[in-house]
Amino acid sequence: MLFSRIESEGLSHYSYLFGTRGEAAVIDPRRDCEEYIEQATAAGMRITHIFETHRNEDYCIGSVELAARTGAQIWHADSQLDYGYGKPVTDGAAWQIGSLRLRAMHTPGHTPGSVSYVLDDKEGSPWAVFTGDTLFAGDVGRVDLLSKEQSEELAGQLYDSLYNKILPLGDGILVCPAHGPGSVCGTAIADRPWTTIGQEKDKNPRLKFASRDEFIVNTAMMLERPPYFLQMEKLNVEGAPLLGTVPQLKHYDPQAFRKAGENAVVLDVRSDISFSGAHVPGAISIWLGGLSGFAGWFLPYDKPILLIAEQHDLEIAVRQLIRLGFDNVLGTLSGGMLGWHTAGFASESVDTIIVQQLCRSLDDGLEPWILDVRTKEELDRDGRIPGAHHVHLTQLPRHLKEIPQNREVYIFCASGLRSMVAASLLKREGMENIVVVLGGLAGWSSTTCPIEK
Repeated sequence: MLFSRIESEGLSHYSYLFGTRGEAAVIDPRRDCEEYIEQATAAGMRITHIFETHRNEDYCIGSVELAARTGAQIWHADSQLDYGYGKPVTDGAAWQIGSLRLRAMHTPGHTPGSVSYVLDDKEGSPWAVFTGDTLFAGDVGRVDLLSKEQSEELAGQLYDSLYNKILPLGDGILVCPAHGPGSVCGTAIADRPWTTIGQEKDKNPRLKFASRDEFIVNTAMMLERPPYFLQMEKLNVEGAPLLGTVPQLKHYDPQAFRKAGENAVVLDVRSDISFSGAHVPGAISIWLGGLSGFAGWFLPYDKPILLIAEQHDLEIAVRQLIRLGFDNVLGTLSGGMLGWHTAGFASESVDTIIVQQLCRSLDDGLEPWILDVRTKEELDRDGRIPGAHHVHLTQLPRHLKEIPQNREVYIFCASGLRSMVAASLLKREGMENIVVVLGGLAGWSSTTCPIEK
């Protein structure tokens, strides 16, 4: 038997591949889908079925791509939507995958047509459930994606799906959600790689409310909605354009790169320290590990993208971008910043200080203007800097007028990585007096300005 979870780092997306007796199926595939084919082939299986748990918002689903390569049949949830591909799933439908049986179970809440899939063993007993965005380790799916007005209704549906359909399956059933910790589809997904219904009943705080009404009140909350969700919703109903293979980037010499950059966005995925030392003027900094989490907030779909990256990071960056539907990556800077400088082109830099220097400035009686770009949850959990101005990184473009241009602005986060993203955004707006604070809370040592909790 084959049973595999494929993780897409950065997105915290989980998809699943399982099969027996030469047949295999995939749940919620990603767009760069070679991994499923390679694993199935190595196990002597052919992928015959593709199942979607819901219309995804946070990544571009790869069902159409995988079906084009394998001939597999696609079954999609949210049948009320006008899909351009596949067949709609009906509640109670079942499929035989080798000696295994997969059953569809309508579990609305995250979306009106969300479907969970129960996997039965060859004896006909359930042993796993693919819950999509209905139930996570330590959390449940968000219910605010349609509208604020519909969130309470969806929260009620989610409660019914959990308590009347999923939890009664049995404590020993393996829970296979679509996301892990860090996903924007939940607020507090636990770092529990594998879990069961029994573990969630015991450990999941979202399953501890005393009543349905209390569950609704605490679940029907409006969360941040990245702007790229709209593009994902569109592509995941129409069907994303076929890739064939992961695109090979064109390498531009510095002159051609500068020319192409006049009508493109330059994205620099090198480390924060590398970006601070020298970068192409106007470039947006998003370090490689943060690309999946922040590209959808700050990159446009209507402009091509030029990449600056270390050579060994290029394919990783491209894969992460196409998972978000950014197919318009033109190419990369040949020779990197060394080539740029050798060609005689000017670069820009970002001033940095370590966190201990900021603490000393405060203790010396200075009053630096501090911009803290951490989340509200981080502020509440880890503490606040007295006098700092708080604007979450993702909301920064909407609060530019609040940032002074006539004095130095010290940008602070938990480490310095997000601060460099913020600095690049502010420099694109023409702000020059920007200083990134490296080190974060771990190095905080001010005696006159201690962290307030």
